[in-house]
Amino acid sequence: MTRTEHPSPEWLRRVATLPPSDDNAINPVLRRQAPQGARVRDAAVLVLFGGSEEADPISVGGLPENADLLLTQRATTLRQHSGQVAFPGGAADPEDDGPIATALREAEEETGLDPTGVRALAVLPGIFVPPSGFDVTPVVAYWDRPTPVRPVDHGETARVARVPMRSLLDPDNRFIVEHRLGYRGPAFQIDGMLVWGFTAGVLAGLIAVSGWEIEWNRHDVRDLEMTLAELDAGVAEVHER
Repeated sequence: MTRTEHPSPEWLRRVATLPPSDDNAINPVLRRQAPQGARVRDAAVLVLFGGSEEADPISVGGLPENADLLLTQRATTLRQHSGQVAFPGGAADPEDDGPIATALREAEEETGLDPTGVRALAVLPGIFVPPSGFDVTPVVAYWDRPTPVRPVDHGETARVARVPMRSLLDPDNRFIVEHRLGYRGPAFQIDGMLVWGFTAGVLAGLIAVSGWEIEWNRHDVRDLEMTLAELDAGVAEVHER
């Protein structure tokens, strides 16, 4: 990973300096690389944390009570990754000056945020996403001067949300999902959304090194399609831990 010259808030120091980790071997996303000779397209996403710059001295890892993460939910009408929860981001343009520029431009286009209020902290190694053929570079950033966000184009983005980090870290909201075609990886369920796949893999890898993580049940494995169907139907099912 590559650090920028911008200083990070103390509570984000580990996320900005340590590569994402998978010590429990439950996160296949972090190991994805494009097959040799495959044609790939460059893309970048913005992993944007907000909240007080000062660390909370009585919180695990110094995480402020108001810390949050910017997520989007893709429109269900899209051909690829329809309805999935994601970091804002997308394909690189020839005019972009590297992945930070791509991530900021795409985030502005999708959510309406003001990129001048975003402080880029680190550029993570690229991760190959097989369905789309993108090599996606996550850009970790801190929101110095937050601005209102919304879905700019409802044909592309159905929802934009600032999700509380403490809710994402809640053990009741974390589990493993698996798909009949063989995928198995970490997931987060919050506010009617299921975060899984690439986004959950990057997020889980960063949380693993953050110092904020609360122990959760890694043996709680749920069927991906069934979990998505329950969310679509508005079913709140209680799972034993």
